[in-house]
Amino acid sequence: MVDKLEIVAIFRQRLLALISKSQLSRSRFAAQAGLDRSTLSQLLSKANVRLPRTETIVRLAGQYNVSVDWLLGLAQEDQLATDIVPLVQVETGVRNTTDERIAAWSREAVGYKTRYVPMSLPDLLKTNEVFSYEFDDSTSTTAAARLAEGEVKLELARRATYDMEACTSFQSVEMFARGQGKWAILPKAIRRAQLVHIQALVVELYPSFRWFMYDGLRVFATPYTIYGPLRGAVYLGGMYFVFNSTEHIRVLTRHFDNLIREAVIQPNECADFIEKLLNE
Repeated sequence: MVDKLEIVAIFRQRLLALISKSQLSRSRFAAQAGLDRSTLSQLLSKANVRLPRTETIVRLAGQYNVSVDWLLGLAQEDQLATDIVPLVQVETGVRNTTDERIAAWSREAVGYKTRYVPMSLPDLLKTNEVFSYEFDDSTSTTAAARLAEGEVKLELARRATYDMEACTSFQSVEMFARGQGKWAILPKAIRRAQLVHIQALVVELYPSFRWFMYDGLRVFATPYTIYGPLRGAVYLGGMYFVFNSTEHIRVLTRHFDNLIREAVIQPNECADFIEKLLNE
């Protein structure tokens, strides 16, 4: 459940956002919203631990065309009525449209922590040869979306202000290195080049990008990405389930936190782990 003090803090932040968006002075904003200046000052005070009365929240939402859920931090979008974004959306793999949307999600999350569980290796670490192998023409739409996401993530991870974490099982990386499972017919030279590429990038990108590896015999995770507090997208093969509600995003975040707690290979150990696989 959401803590009351956290709701009060979110309400204060979003009230400040409304004031900024209105381009009014605080006195004029208060008058337009039907509030006393002293009441507005109290609501904006960091020492305040109470929400305003229900009618005040409803009046603010109506006056500035935002939802009550958005004001209280229960939704990340501020549209109303027919324009409101559902708490759960299904995004299918429409080429170009999906690519652009994924790229936009990643860019919108700059300044927040992005956390993701890849389908195999982290997309931003893959070589073109591995992408070409992993996605044939029959899944070109999916391939385009994943490649676009990887390129955007790599571009952003090279910025000092970006913050990204990834979690996979160490067994999945071992299977790639050894040419097992779906990697069985991928030539050894390509797999080796991919490992060398990964080794260089995990050193270059650290600490903006941190890769945790857990024991796949102990925990399991389906592919998903958490774009800061903005949204969570669970990948189900050719489609994404996109969660926009604060509570859904918190659930995914708690799951990711558990993956990190279970990690047996830490980000600063990844290069050595890859070196071990290269030496096998």
